Amino acid sequence: MDILSVLTEKTQAALASLYEINDAVISFEKTNDNFAGDYTFVVFPYLRHSRKKPENTASEIGEIIKEEVAQVSGYNVVKGFLNLELSDDYWLAVTKDRVAEGVTVDNIGNNQKIVIEYSSPNTNKPLHLGHIRNNILGVSMCNIFKENGYDVVRNNLINNRGIHICKSMLAWQHWGNGETPESSGIKGDHLVGKYYVKFEKKFQVEYSEWLAGENGQAQLELFKTSKTAEKYIKENTELDKAFKSEYKNTYFNTISSIGIQVKTMLQHWEDGDAEVLALWNKMNGWVYDGFDVTYKRLGVSFDKIYYESDTYLLGKAMVQEGLESGTFFTKEDGSVWIDLTDEGLDEKIVQRADGTSVYITQDIGTADLKYKDFKMDRFIYVVGNEQDYHFKVLQLILKKLNKPYADGLYHLSYGMVDLPEGKMKSREGTVVDADELMEEVVSTAKKQTEELGKTEGMSASELTDLYETLGMGALKYYLLKVDAKKRMMYDPKESIDFQGNTAPFIQYTYTRIASLLRAADEVKYETPNELHESEKDLIVQMNSYSEAVNAAANNYNPSEIANVIYDLAKSFNKFYHEHTILGAKEANARSFRLSLSKAVGETIKHGFGLLGIDVPERM
Repeated sequence: MDILSVLTEKTQAALASLYEINDAVISFEKTNDNFAGDYTFVVFPYLRHSRKKPENTASEIGEIIKEEVAQVSGYNVVKGFLNLELSDDYWLAVTKDRVAEGVTVDNIGNNQKIVIEYSSPNTNKPLHLGHIRNNILGVSMCNIFKENGYDVVRNNLINNRGIHICKSMLAWQHWGNGETPESSGIKGDHLVGKYYVKFEKKFQVEYSEWLAGENGQAQLELFKTSKTAEKYIKENTELDKAFKSEYKNTYFNTISSIGIQVKTMLQHWEDGDAEVLALWNKMNGWVYDGFDVTYKRLGVSFDKIYYESDTYLLGKAMVQEGLESGTFFTKEDGSVWIDLTDEGLDEKIVQRADGTSVYITQDIGTADLKYKDFKMDRFIYVVGNEQDYHFKVLQLILKKLNKPYADGLYHLSYGMVDLPEGKMKSREGTVVDADELMEEVVSTAKKQTEELGKTEGMSASELTDLYETLGMGALKYYLLKVDAKKRMMYDPKESIDFQGNTAPFIQYTYTRIASLLRAADEVKYETPNELHESEKDLIVQMNSYSEAVNAAANNYNPSEIANVIYDLAKSFNKFYHEHTILGAKEANARSFRLSLSKAVGETIKHGFGLLGIDVPERM
């Protein structure tokens, strides 16, 4: 029985014997760093039963626990907080078990099946920094759930159809001159992205010329007298800018030459036009090949890939099902809706008047397909927080359709990634390209490592691997150490620093341990004559790792692991600087410290593995 179970059992017994409380739900928390102790029990909820001051109640409970639990060496009371101190013998026993058993994590999943959908790129552009956060969140959550005992399916839904895809296709047709990845030396997804940006630039020129012309100016004057303009006047927004934004879609759909051509191309695609499908297949093939290269470098893989071109019609049958059950209703124009006003939302369209699907229709159908394929207990969508409303609506629709899997839907909503220079804009080609960013961090890792003189005695191939490990580790860790729900600023230079809360600092700590172990004849646990404070702190920190892995799954938050590994690395470096390890005077102290170091190194490697980060053996 683990120590928390023992403490819980004895505390329940103490409450029963002292105050006749027989139904207490006991919980402990880690003792605040400002006070002595390892675990804290809060007694305030029981004062009405004890009818005593908080300090007296805590002391009475503490005396019983100290008497009954051999591992408790003492306690202290701070108001209503009972701080229990565990003995050195207990922590030494923990270390001995940890050295013998290796890293273990409690199985909280019991083989429940979870489908995790992440990446979900569009095939009109390469992956960028936002995609990197999405992918490494998805990969790390897959690793974490699997380690916690879940049966995990890694899933990707590629958005490979639609108006945005046709923009790239039309631009390549008009201005590509037959350019291919082979003829240009440009990676396939970058080449297609180049034409997406080119289309937008051509469109902006066309739109600007129209705005400045007679027809555009006439429409602007009409806009200035409209009710819509009144809103902008109240907001002190320039009407010229407001009109340009408001009218853009109308211009694209009804006036723009290339806009109308794109819409026609999309219609031809949906009608199965052989020429359009051939171009679509060719350009998507370029993108898939490009994605594969990026995915490989990021360490991203999937068990199942769905394609929007195969799934976008799946929801139409469920729309009919919803109409028959009365979940959906039809408006006068023939469009189909669902009323979610009772849930504090609004009415949501699920099928257009012309019978075509909207985005959520596809998600309804794909969710049903996933359940048929996997019979999952939960399915998790790793998608940015700009889609919070969408997934709230999706889950409500599935519940109203009485789907058995509706309650298992979870939106892992993450914040956007900003840069010191500001926001990214795909249409303007100002995104931080994933491939270029990976190349930059690896190059920076090389420069930093060489400046610190950490390359002596390593071959060229070993150095190449080292720079890759450090650079990619820096990128992934910097994005994962922040709570997924928070918006964050990514600073490439700061991420590669060898000091502070960074991957290189932790990786260097690991190589320090690896160097110690290489220098040792053998690593065999022995009990030391005494346990020093920094040694105990290190053991306590290491012992919290398994709880952090469980918490990362329960809270959908890899930063739980990143933070405990960083604290462990800090504790090890403190221990390393305060104590001689290889040269310890007592043989048993030397063996103990080497064993403890080995256990810490294994924990760092295990934690970084769950985050999708490698550790180097030498630096």
